[in-house]
Amino acid sequence: MSFQKFRPLMNLSARAPSTPFIARTLRLQQRAALSPLTPRSTTPMLRGYSTSQRPGSDTPKFRYLFGIVVLSSIGFYFASRSLDKKAPVQYTEADYEAHKRKVRLMYKKSAFTPAEAAVIFVLGGPGAGKGTQCANLVRDYGFVHLSAGDLLREEQAREGSEYGQLIAEYIKEGKIVPQEVTIALLRNAMKKAIVDRFETPGFDPETDGPCRFLVDGFPRKMDQALKFEEDVAVARFVLYFECPEEVMLKRLLKRGETSGRIDDNVESIRKRFHTFIDTSMPVIEYFDKAGKVVKISCDQPVSNVYRQVQLVLAEKMGI
Repeated sequence: MSFQKFRPLMNLSARAPSTPFIARTLRLQQRAALSPLTPRSTTPMLRGYSTSQRPGSDTPKFRYLFGIVVLSSIGFYFASRSLDKKAPVQYTEADYEAHKRKVRLMYKKSAFTPAEAAVIFVLGGPGAGKGTQCANLVRDYGFVHLSAGDLLREEQAREGSEYGQLIAEYIKEGKIVPQEVTIALLRNAMKKAIVDRFETPGFDPETDGPCRFLVDGFPRKMDQALKFEEDVAVARFVLYFECPEEVMLKRLLKRGETSGRIDDNVESIRKRFHTFIDTSMPVIEYFDKAGKVVKISCDQPVSNVYRQVQLVLAEKMGI
């Protein structure tokens, strides 16, 4: 390497005054010019008005953030406009009280009060016509019909039921299913009916009165009766449909031709008759002593039986 071009600097250093600061500065400049390792910046110089992107600039991130803010503002604007079009819901004190009652019923664990549920036990031997008369009352008076037998069969058929096999065996043998199962099914069905009633348009708990239930085929034993009235609701009275055994047998065999029920055969029917006499008659006698049994003769046309039932409801419930 030629040092000719650096010679003036060297000469200048030799001729420089002896001031320490000036001498040191010249030596540093000399070394920098002679060093081959001095790095040179490869970054191009940009003018202040240049539109080129500087390395490390945050401009793209700012653009993305700006776009998100703009889109969010547009979405909020249209959402607020759509909400403004909906009329505000006006809640009254009565609406608030009705909602509180509904919530209490949904989580209720104690027995239903007379203001919440009006229960009528419907008893009678198999084939006495309980289901037919209950259907008439549902149609004309708005009762909720809860058949203990139907609830048990539905639970038996429900997929994954832990009681399905147990219920099937008891029904086939004509025996009474354990009360814990039956009462739990009845209670759940009543709670659902009472809560659903609050959703009915125009329903007013103050003027519409309690939800009316026909509990068909229950209780069939004294322990069931006592447990139900302790944990679920106290019955207003008992409708007992009296019918001769031979008439009931004839009706059940006729029904068995189309019902598909496993207990509609002569052997099961006879067992059910004996079970009813042994277990259910003491229940009827118990309520009869309390003055809560109304006997209806069923060995006559259906319309005549229903007329008797209507007279009972007018007398007992004023409907």
